[in-house]
Amino acid sequence: MLKPEMKRFYRDVTVAPVAPDKGEGEVFQVLLDGRQVKTPIAHALAVPSQPLAEAVAAEWQAQGEKIHPASMPQTQLAFTAIDRIAPQQAEVADRIARYGDTDLLCYRATAPADLVQRQAESWDPLLAWAADDLGAELVVTDGIVPVVQPAPARDALTQAVRAHDAYRLTALAAVVQAAGSLVIGLALVRGRLDAAAAVAASQLDDTYQIEKWGADKEAEDRLHALEGEIAQAETFLRLL
Repeated sequence: MLKPEMKRFYRDVTVAPVAPDKGEGEVFQVLLDGRQVKTPIAHALAVPSQPLAEAVAAEWQAQGEKIHPASMPQTQLAFTAIDRIAPQQAEVADRIARYGDTDLLCYRATAPADLVQRQAESWDPLLAWAADDLGAELVVTDGIVPVVQPAPARDALTQAVRAHDAYRLTALAAVVQAAGSLVIGLALVRGRLDAAAAVAASQLDDTYQIEKWGADKEAEDRLHALEGEIAQAETFLRLL
């Protein structure tokens, strides 16, 4: 479903609760003219909160004569959670956790001095949070030569990632991939950072270069896209 430029085939979009299976919480499905929406691999589009279901429904309702998937970020995140994350949740969690091996925050500039200071001021508190709250004390190095992170820190990060359900893993994956940092992703999912702060931390080096040399359109477009991805992930989390 949601092929590019698909013609709109429905009039009304509604949300309805689904009777939960034994031991599970209530879920909410999105209906098009009373019919259940299916994900790309034919699962029911049913999510674990009414606000999220209503946001997804609003995206479907806002479509014109043709459906534009790019204008439906909450739907796309829900599809990802249902089709791609939930069926292999443990494996996905472990793949996300491996970002901690090369976390952006652990690789520091050696010069100029003001960039070194800016990185320390922005990134050191996040690494301290990871050590104190997650039990993951990561090693910091200069330059780009890979550093081997201690096994206890890697294990702690893996456990922190595994603690999230499929929907929160979906948001976490989106932020981690955009930011290049597992610590930033976990900090956003757990409320330590908001989207704007996550973008600022992850783009610190690029922002510094822009301040020194100016921006080009490609860099600006890349930044705007990243801001949108992280903001939509934060919205997804809030709606859950």
